[in-house]
Formats: sequence, structure tokens, C-alpha cells
Amino acid sequence: MDESNVTKEDTSIPVVSGPSKKVSKSAKRKQKRILPEPYSSEDVLWRDIVALLGDDTVDHALQQGTEWDSPFDFREEVEVEVSTLSSNGDALAHSPASSAPWVIVAPFALPGERIRVRVYRSSRLHSFADLLEVVSPNLDLRDSSRAKCRYFGQCSGCQYQMLSYDTQLGIKRDVVIKAYENFSNLPKETIPDVLPTIASPLQYGYRTKITPHFEAPPKKARKEAESGSANSTDKPSWLKIGFNEIGKRTVLDIEECPIATPVLNAALGPIREDIIKNIWGYKKGVSLLLRDSIEHLPSDISSTPSPEDEKHICITNHKATVRERVDSTYFEFPGHSFFQNNNSVLVPLTSYVKDAIFPSSKSSGPTHLVDAYCGSGLFSLMLAPHFDTVAGIELSAESIKSATANAIINRLPQGKCSFLAGDAANIFSTVSHFPPDKTALIIDPPRKGSDEPFIEQLVRFACSTVVYVSCNVHTQARDIGMIIERMEQKGGGRKYVLESLRGFDLFPQTAHVESVAVLRLV
Repeated sequence: MDESNVTKEDTSIPVVSGPSKKVSKSAKRKQKRILPEPYSSEDVLWRDIVALLGDDTVDHALQQGTEWDSPFDFREEVEVEVSTLSSNGDALAHSPASSAPWVIVAPFALPGERIRVRVYRSSRLHSFADLLEVVSPNLDLRDSSRAKCRYFGQCSGCQYQMLSYDTQLGIKRDVVIKAYENFSNLPKETIPDVLPTIASPLQYGYRTKITPHFEAPPKKARKEAESGSANSTDKPSWLKIGFNEIGKRTVLDIEECPIATPVLNAALGPIREDIIKNIWGYKKGVSLLLRDSIEHLPSDISSTPSPEDEKHICITNHKATVRERVDSTYFEFPGHSFFQNNNSVLVPLTSYVKDAIFPSSKSSGPTHLVDAYCGSGLFSLMLAPHFDTVAGIELSAESIKSATANAIINRLPQGKCSFLAGDAANIFSTVSHFPPDKTALIIDPPRKGSDEPFIEQLVRFACSTVVYVSCNVHTQARDIGMIIERMEQKGGGRKYVLESLRGFDLFPQTAHVESVAVLRLV
């Protein structure tokens, strides 16, 4: 059923859900021995489960050895009331009072709602379930007419399309708060109030990169096609070109993605038609690449073109050059390289980082910038006009090549920006001549965060300001806590103070939140 057609007056909301595969007994036994990796999404969920059940209940189950004894059978249906949302965007509900303390984890449901679910997998003190029906919707939060995707409730890409945007931003602020409570190991009084989440200018049509995928023809279907018993021109029923179905490993056939840019959606139709036409030529599954790109750079980059004069195209070749403009700064990089996937929020993000480094309350600020994990040079180039010298470092030599070329494209003075390929753990040896009290550091690592060698060097260098931008607020919280602790131990009386915390919404309609933390040396 298309949830977008459900009105606020409906008293129940059925949800289509297919069968789940049964887990073998041997797999269950093996699963019981596996604990979540620290700071992984499973570990984040576990912290939320402990918070919901309470420490005493969890400790009792651990002492009794019953934490793996699920009260639910495979495919058992149960009705529960949602208590809260996990940091991953799923609903968490207490098991019925008749069973042992346990948590049900289900998608697309909201606090206060009564839901009917079907359990498909159990883990430590919690079971995962498919949402079958929202029996009693929370109409203060849920408005299914807000959903702009016909596959919302089936596709795993979005979690929050039924919510108002202000509600989404509030939920994401709570995720940042919980991350620092659970993972920073900092005293509560040293963590500042988390500022309101910065909104994305676009809530739909913002995503500049999508990667739909599909599987190769099954052996049986291929044999039928070779024997002539199958119509080779029609789209086979087994062929699904799209994204993962929620809670499953199957692909959901999707013709349009409303959070993707119009350019990508316009290209997706012909791409799908070409795949259908040539499907029997594929020997294995394929993950497609669609990236929104400016067709070509203007002859005069000093003047910003109007949107009508700036033609965008869809890049599908991993090796082709993608071009993006952030305000008046241009970036080129290969199709397979990392670049933030929501262009509309990059000006607010980079402006916020700049303002954090140069607060209006201070008469003078840093003169040197170190950009760790610099990629194609987003922060380096956007902030270069405000510094005398900028040094960027990145593990990928290809990204350094792009960053260096981008500095030339944007006509930065020769020698102002230098980009070096290497491990971020060795970054400070390359900038030993920078004056620490006049140096700002930007950290924008991958999801796994920084490591101890990098943090040890950061503490020894002791730059005046650190701005940590993260796509994983939980590893960010861990790293910020470690930086503050190590500086207290080795700083000779100096210490880092966590000055501010704020989320940025780079992916509206999803549970993901970017986080920016600002440290000041005092």
C-alpha cells in the first residue's frame, strides 16, 4: 500500500512486508557469541536498549545468563507500544508485560504508537521485527501525506518522511546529545548544550549521488531466455533495479528517488531501460553510479552564473570528472571519489566552520590552517581567503591531485595552499613550522573516526582551535573525549575546552546527522 495516500484521519496503517528467511539453529548459536563492535551501529543500538530497559534489568539478565533467551518465536506476531526512537531511526518498544523484559526493534514507527509486528531475528535482549500495521498512529507526529516517495515504508533509504522537518531536526539533536552521553566519557558539566540542528536548504531533491543496483539473471531465467521460452524484450519479473528493501537483502525496484536531484531522476529512466534491454548480457550484479555534475566550468570563474546558465548532467562513469560549485568555488574530482552528497548545505556548513574558527568576540584569529582528511579540498579552498597559509593532507594520492588542481582552477595564489598525500597520523611533522598558537585544525575523518597516534600528535602540537566535522557522531564523541583527556594529562596546565556542539542535516528524511564539535585551547 502506498503510505502517501493514508490520511491523518485513518485509525490504522497497514504496512506491506514480505516473509523473512528463517535463521538456522547453528547460526543462532554462533550469533549468541558475537558482541557488537565498539561504536558500530549495533553498539549504538545496544546503548539505546540498555537505556530503555534500565541498568538494573540489564545487569540482572546478564548475571542470570538470560540475555539471549528471546521470549519470541521466529515469525511470531506481537502488538506493542513504541517507547522511543533509536539513534539509528528505528522504533524501540518494550515487550508485552506477560513476557520477560525485552525490546522490540521495528522500522517506520513513532513514539506513542501501538504497532503490530512480526519478529524475524533475535539478539541480546532485543528482537528485530517487520512492521505489519500501525494500529494506533501518533497523529501529533505522523502525517503520511508528507511522504513523497511511493516506496517509503519499504525502501531502506529513508526513515522520517512522515515527520515534519522541524521534528526531524529535533530528533537529530537528540542523537548528538545521546552520543556524547554514551561515548565521550566526559563529565556531564563539561559538555555544552547541543545547539539546534542546522537545516538543509533542500529537504527533497538534494542528493547529488545515488547508487542503485541490480542482480544478474538467475540461471533458470537465463536458460529460459536461451531456449526462447521467455520474452527477451519485456522487463523480467525477477529484475529489480533500485535499493535495498528494509530488513532484507533483496532489491526493491525503484523508478524514481525523490531525495535525489532532478538531474539524476531524469537520467535514471533511460538507464533502467538500457539495462532491461541488455540484461541478458550481464554475468554478475552491478552497482550503478549516478552523480550530478556541472557540464563544464565557465570561461570566467570570477563571475557566478545564474542557475539557468549552469547546465547540469548525470555522470555514470566512475573515472569521469565530476564538477561541483560551492558558492563561487569550483571543484573537480573523479566520479568514484568522495564528496559531500548534499550540495545545498555546503555553504552553511563551511561558513559555520569559518565562524567557529574566527569568533566575533576575538580581535584576532589563526593565520594558519591544517585540513586533515582534506579530500578534494572542500574546507581548504572555501576557507583559504581567511588564512595566510593552508596545508591539506589526505591518504588518497588521487584526492590530493584533485585538491591541487582545484586550487589552480580557483586561482589561489601560488604557495598559499599545499596538499600532501600521506597518513593523517603523520600530518604534524609536515607542518612543524606552523605556529601552534596561530594554527587552526579541521578534522573531517571517515566514519571510523581518528586513531590514537593522530590524537597523540594533535595533543603534542596543541593548536589553538580544533573543529571536528563528522559523519559519525559516536566516533566523534569518543575522539573528542580522548583529545580532552590526553591534553589534561600531557598539556602542562593547558587544556582543550569543548566550546560548542551542533548537528547538520546533510540527509533530510533519513536518520543520519552530521556533527560539528569545536575545541578551544585555554
